[in-house]
Amino acid sequence: MTVVLTGSHLTIDEVVRVARDGEAVELAPEAFDRMREARAVVDEAVERGAAVYGVTTGVASRKRTAVAPEEVTAFNRRLLRSHLVGQGPPAAEDVVRAMLLRLVNGFATGGTGVRPEIAERLLLALGDGEAPRVRSLGSVGQSDLAPNADLAWSLFDETPLAAGEALWLVNNNAFSTGSAALAVADAGRLLEGLHAAAALDLEAFRANLSILHPEVARTRPYPGLGTSLERLRELLERSSLWEPGAARNLQDPLSFRGIPQLLGSGQDALDFVRRQLTVELNSASWNPLVVASERRLISVSSLEVAPLAAALDFLRVALAPALTAANERMMKLLQAPFTGLPDGLAARAGLHEDGLAELGNVGQALTAEARLLAQPVSYELASTTQAEGIEDRMTMAPLAARRLAEMVELGERIVAIGLVVAAQAVELRGAKLGKGTRRVFDLVRGRVPFTGEGATVPPDLDPIRELVREGLA
Repeated sequence: MTVVLTGSHLTIDEVVRVARDGEAVELAPEAFDRMREARAVVDEAVERGAAVYGVTTGVASRKRTAVAPEEVTAFNRRLLRSHLVGQGPPAAEDVVRAMLLRLVNGFATGGTGVRPEIAERLLLALGDGEAPRVRSLGSVGQSDLAPNADLAWSLFDETPLAAGEALWLVNNNAFSTGSAALAVADAGRLLEGLHAAAALDLEAFRANLSILHPEVARTRPYPGLGTSLERLRELLERSSLWEPGAARNLQDPLSFRGIPQLLGSGQDALDFVRRQLTVELNSASWNPLVVASERRLISVSSLEVAPLAAALDFLRVALAPALTAANERMMKLLQAPFTGLPDGLAARAGLHEDGLAELGNVGQALTAEARLLAQPVSYELASTTQAEGIEDRMTMAPLAARRLAEMVELGERIVAIGLVVAAQAVELRGAKLGKGTRRVFDLVRGRVPFTGEGATVPPDLDPIRELVREGLA
């Protein structure tokens, strides 16, 4: 398949396919037309000597300084070089590819005066598998100047740029938005893994399935709650837990009883972030903005990415309690007073062996780190000393996306531990599993065996983490 960029239809799934699977990309014919028309508007402004920020003038505190036509090439080159201030390790290749894709789709809107040749060079980089070195630190999220400059300098350092093109290459949020798209896609898979692991936890605990009654959704009609209840019921279809008297407790601990509510909350947050992100992926987030229908350029703050940054914060906050509860269920499954099974889920009662008990410490450590990453960052304050006090806002959108990616990675490991522990408990009980939970159990057992008498904890849980990354839906 080929992803066709129109400036208004790019999806999160397409970003993932291009960034990670190398799917081909091309620009829609009408996108070329919009870009040529917008460029003509810019050229008209240059010819009549209009003062346009970053096009015929300097930038930031140099906005009152005119740039003569014969100085444009040198000015553009200096503009790119002056923003090569990124720090830290290079971003992953898939992040850079997502960034390239977002940049081209933004240019396809016709909101800038970038020539079609510039967009085509970006597409060539995608097609040839180029991976420019883009340093991951240094953007405040109010336009990703530093990482964008790394990208632009790598691809256009020998290319004479037309008036305004250097500014439009760096003055956007492609780095934040591209990395957010990948992190949000991964968060969706994590949520699927949390549902699968939670269903196996219910089997392992011999929990009371009255929590999944359809009346729960009817009387509290959150969309995410309804979705989670449906998923859990599908996973537990044909489980012996549905039989009368199967539950061990009249009422289970909240970390079990509240599974659909916690995961439903995460689903609602994820759906909201997906909507915000889809808007951002298909927006013209530049300044100045070309209004071709009026033959003018206007000064705007379209690079204000607060809607996305705040949404990313929201998703991390919503995932934190779901991960905390997953870890709490794992801890309870390891303790004989809660389960009636051997302590540490050892192969049989009365052994001096630890069984899987030491996984509890690891789970606690990972969960503590994940919770710390939930701290919102989109309301951070900026100094007013930059650019005569004009640059007095920040969203820290790149940090918001990076923290989500880090939280998802930790979450995958938390889920992996939970799956191994739940599978051990299920096997000790000898329970009849549901249609979906049986499949999950078999997948786990295909990679990690039962910890029998004389055995210690599995030395490597990465195979289970990869299982979560591949998708348990």
